[in-house]
Amino acid sequence: MSKLTYDEKNFLLDGKEIRLLSGAMHYFRTVPEYWEDRLLKLKAAGLNTVETYVAWNIHEPEEGQFNFEGIADIVRFVETAEKVGLHVIVRPGPYICAEWEFGGFPYWLMTVPGIKLRCFNKPYLEKVDRYFDVLFEKLNPLLSSNGGPIIALQIENEYGSFGNDKQYLEYMRDGLRQRAGDMFLFTSDGPTHSMFCGGMIDEVFETANFGSRGYDAFQILKEYQPNGPGMCMEFWHGWFDHWGEEHHTRPAESVVESLEEILDQNGSVNFYMAHGGTNFAFYNGANHNEEVYQPTITSYDYDALLTESGEVTDKLYQVRKLFEKYEDLPEMSLPEPLPKKNYGTVEFTETAELLGSLEQVSKPQFSAAPLTMEEYGQGYGFIVYETTIKGAYGQQRLTVQDVHDRGQVYLNGEFVGLVDRISGKSTLEVEITAEETKLQIIVENMGRINYGPFLVDFKGITEGVRLGNQFLFDWTVYPLPLTDLSQLSFSNQATKEEHPYFHRGTLHVEEVADTFIDVSEWTKGVVFVNGHNLGRYWEIGPQQTLYVPGPYLREGENEIILLELHHHKKEITLKDTANLG
Repeated sequence: MSKLTYDEKNFLLDGKEIRLLSGAMHYFRTVPEYWEDRLLKLKAAGLNTVETYVAWNIHEPEEGQFNFEGIADIVRFVETAEKVGLHVIVRPGPYICAEWEFGGFPYWLMTVPGIKLRCFNKPYLEKVDRYFDVLFEKLNPLLSSNGGPIIALQIENEYGSFGNDKQYLEYMRDGLRQRAGDMFLFTSDGPTHSMFCGGMIDEVFETANFGSRGYDAFQILKEYQPNGPGMCMEFWHGWFDHWGEEHHTRPAESVVESLEEILDQNGSVNFYMAHGGTNFAFYNGANHNEEVYQPTITSYDYDALLTESGEVTDKLYQVRKLFEKYEDLPEMSLPEPLPKKNYGTVEFTETAELLGSLEQVSKPQFSAAPLTMEEYGQGYGFIVYETTIKGAYGQQRLTVQDVHDRGQVYLNGEFVGLVDRISGKSTLEVEITAEETKLQIIVENMGRINYGPFLVDFKGITEGVRLGNQFLFDWTVYPLPLTDLSQLSFSNQATKEEHPYFHRGTLHVEEVADTFIDVSEWTKGVVFVNGHNLGRYWEIGPQQTLYVPGPYLREGENEIILLELHHHKKEITLKDTANLG
């Protein structure tokens, strides 16, 4: 049994001094077939530990339905880390931020009566307790107290950035102790007085999160925790991207300089991220800076030590070189690089119109007023609201009140405009000339907020739809989570601009390898390969390619389905290099 403790200046593992050189990698952002490859590369960087968050929403996607298979097989991930010789730090949440959908919370939490998140609230804690009971049944054999590789567990996540409910933090601490026994527990917060005051609790080790000014950060930490080693639990040596921004990078020289400030103080470090991976499907999160909603892109490359597709970067070599000044490292040993392929062009030979396929891919629901996505029992994807306006109203102002996040509006099958949360545009001038007019609004959930004061982020039409001041009632609603496209009926029909279509083509593969789908000629949508949702694309960038891991492909015929929301092309190209802007 290994036990992590500390004295005045050092961490101790089984009583021997250890500097934790750790890197973050989230099992839910990398296909399981590649976990070992990425972990071996992190070990080659000189790291002795890997850290992962635990995403509640992939483990309990619907209330009471638990999933620990495939990309959600955290047990296999931890066992793989142990196999390659790494210690493991686990940050189980229940809230994780991580630029991940709703900060890792499952969408259905928002529908629990009387719930308040991240505080001492009975309905919330009941759901957390039930989930943690299931999670820790899986993790317990892997804890160091039971001879496993997990040496430390985090309580909550950066809580001082959100609140100051000590009773809640103590409840989380005591719950971890009951489930995990005598394990090393810690909290992590940004290095400011308010964050440490809000996020620290008795009998729990505090760590700091920062990307630079390590002397200052550890100085403030020492004021609150005079005894013990300094640990940067999130060393931000790269950053993430929102749609419409520039791609973030940080030069290796700057990273090494800031890292040296940590190592120079005998500090331990966890690189956030060491390997970022991908926000597959609809799992990207979003930020809200009090003025504008900012959804995160599909790639979570993070300008990390390893790229999104697992290539070793110059930054990794530079970091290892610095580690060698401070630590005796084993000889560097890298696995063989994984092949990347340029598969050329795939022609789309068939289409299916979204609005013409609603009955095939959705089960309609009915409500007097338009309700949120969550109220129809839907977590992610798109949703279509439909009603009939009776009477020739003439010139009208149509208002979609508080759309989350982006709506395409159609009258009698004709596109009349966009309403969206980012620009704040919620009204359209329309002509209602027929005695009966069919109104359809396709709303895209572009990712729930993962950080800050606006976490509770209902999707769809959250308030109502009006002509002038008159609310429209009697709605037929089609939830479109797009988890199964097998019922779509494809044909050779022509496409109409500004109407969403599914396009289908076949990729013939002789040798399976990683590849990248170039979406730079397309406008906005989602790509599926052999039923795997690769994530979203959008012309505003910065990202111009979507990563296709080799394990998503097979020798022979591969089905590619692309849902394009606006402007249609005939083909896509699969390249052997990424373009993240």
